[in-house]
Amino acid sequence: MSLSLRADSGASADASAIILTTLNARYMHAAFGLRYLYANLGELRSQASIQEFTIQQRPIDIAEKLLARQPCIIGFGVYIWNVAEISQTVALIRQVSPDTVIVLGGPEVSHYPDAPEVCEQADYVIAGAAEKTFRELCQRLLAGERPAQRYINSEPVALDELALPYDFYNDEDIRNRLVYVEASRGCPYKCEFCLSSLDKTAKPFALQRFLREMERLHQRGVRNFKFIDRTFNLKVSSSIAILEFFLERISDDLYLHFEVIPDNLPDKLKQVIQQFPKHTLQFEIGVQTFDENIQALISRRQNNDKTCANLKWLRQHTQVYIHADLIFGLPADTLENFARSFDKLVALRPHEIQLGILKRLRGAPLNRHTDTYRMRYNPQPPYNILSTRDIDFATMQRVNRFARYWDMIANSGRFQHTLPLILADSPFQHFLQFSDALYQRCGSTWKIALRRLFALSWQILQQRGDMDANLLLEALRRDYQRSGEKAAFESLLQPPQQPPRSGVANKRQLKALNA
Repeated sequence: MSLSLRADSGASADASAIILTTLNARYMHAAFGLRYLYANLGELRSQASIQEFTIQQRPIDIAEKLLARQPCIIGFGVYIWNVAEISQTVALIRQVSPDTVIVLGGPEVSHYPDAPEVCEQADYVIAGAAEKTFRELCQRLLAGERPAQRYINSEPVALDELALPYDFYNDEDIRNRLVYVEASRGCPYKCEFCLSSLDKTAKPFALQRFLREMERLHQRGVRNFKFIDRTFNLKVSSSIAILEFFLERISDDLYLHFEVIPDNLPDKLKQVIQQFPKHTLQFEIGVQTFDENIQALISRRQNNDKTCANLKWLRQHTQVYIHADLIFGLPADTLENFARSFDKLVALRPHEIQLGILKRLRGAPLNRHTDTYRMRYNPQPPYNILSTRDIDFATMQRVNRFARYWDMIANSGRFQHTLPLILADSPFQHFLQFSDALYQRCGSTWKIALRRLFALSWQILQQRGDMDANLLLEALRRDYQRSGEKAAFESLLQPPQQPPRSGVANKRQLKALNA
């Protein structure tokens, strides 16, 4: 396929010389990075289009839809959650359309030579924020020039020189998807498990320009704003201005998500936060660990006393929904040590605790600890930790199951009355025992029907020596009634029927029934 654009090329009416694409984890997610690239294509924008897919779709179907537009260039956004599926899609395109130029970008391919195999199938790989570099590459390719350098490092671009992407959320995005926004880029912190630790600092977009864009989105009907800033409350004056902007537009359906630094909530910021009603603000708070030795080892600066005080204050004096994060598998961590962080966080009563299992991110400074702490990762995406010097594989699997069941029981909100009885005075230990028993009975962490989950919880918890059966029964009853399940609650309390002991007995029973 020629890279020159000719009027007589015979291309279909909906053909695109350039396709920007990625595979989102779910349909509700919109690819923010693709919209930035599209916004900054300049005169090439009229020859480009965005096509988004999900990782649930078949690579062969994705390849067919991409090639149907007869593109000269396909740019893929590659992330840890979609690298496997994109690898398959690129391999298919290479087979049936070898002249199509494949350009890869995104964090998963930005740290050469630590790169996935799909990079070998690509014509070009762009590292870093690529708004300017991708446009320049496309200009050269469409002019018939093939740069010799395959791996290209993007040059930093001043934020005020970037075209903003918000006009390229369409009406369907606004109706059905999360709308991502950013008031700043980068992070001044150096937490080694995070790729943002490679940033030199955080840089804000011009505040008034940003707020004008938010006003346009709001007028178009956007009510769910997900801020991707790594440190939203880093510059408190800007945080206050943005929050006050939304306070002036408060409504029952407005919802704002921010990632905040847990130990930086000065009084002026607190005063604004207190004004937001329930179901409006969500704070994602990365605690990760309370262990000061591990924090020092991974270059994480966190005042634990202020973090605890601020979490308590948020819970007691605001309507903010608190999503707090912990990471299991950090270097030098142990099961016992992680349990202490977990119990401490539970006592602070966040609405949700996300138990993350450490993953190996390409380019992350944490990788310097791999040999010393014998960090062994899954060779397949998402590269989750399998074992360390201090945590064996079997223990890692137990905590993986713990995390999954915690989502089902605690984070789901369905076991609001039962959960405190499970946790009692030793949350991690009690829930680990519950998790082990649950896995022993069902042998899976997936596809457990809600009614069965209630029945299994009753069977397991009534056998615990410190559990008051009447309190447990009442808590489960109240939670079950809130769940919307139709079957009678009492049916859950029946002991499971024993299967026939042999095929012979089964035949006799059938014969008796048919007599």
